[in-house]
Amino acid sequence: MQGTKSLARAVLALVVLAALAGCAAPTPWVKPYEREHFADPIMSFNRDPVSSAYLEHALETREGARGGTGAVGGGCGCN
Repeated sequence: MQGTKSLARAVLALVVLAALAGCAAPTPWVKPYEREHFADPIMSFNRDPVSSAYLEHALETREGARGGTGAVGGGCGCN
């Protein structure tokens, strides 16, 4: 009986410790001087940015809408 209480306390302490560790402020894994490597054009989703910009413009013109490709905001103008 006493063994189960101490085990329960240990498990509770471990859960509380894990919860507190999860609330700690995260530090960035990527240093500011390393971020330039991720801005490399080879990391882009599209291979030809000029062609994709033209295609996006053509789709915006056809649809009569603009900015629906990954832009934030709900349409109220309060981005």
